[in-house]
Amino acid sequence: MGIKYPMLSEKCIQIIQKSNTVVFIVDKETTKEAIKKEIEKKFNVKVSKINTLNTLDGKKKAYVRIKEGKAEDIAAKYGLI
Repeated sequence: MGIKYPMLSEKCIQIIQKSNTVVFIVDKETTKEAIKKEIEKKFNVKVSKINTLNTLDGKKKAYVRIKEGKAEDIAAKYGLI
């Protein structure tokens, strides 16, 4: 499946604005390469870097830094900002 939904919190909004990065919750089995392909195809942007984090509550976060394009555009599509 890949990407489930974007994170919505004050910290995530700050990350979007300061570092052009969007935070998503993804399936635990999803690889960074699969996340990159899905984001680039779905939002028509270039991804420069992806960091993942397994949380204590069993979720997996993906911090997706946008290279070409704006993270704010992705957030606007989801209605986050």
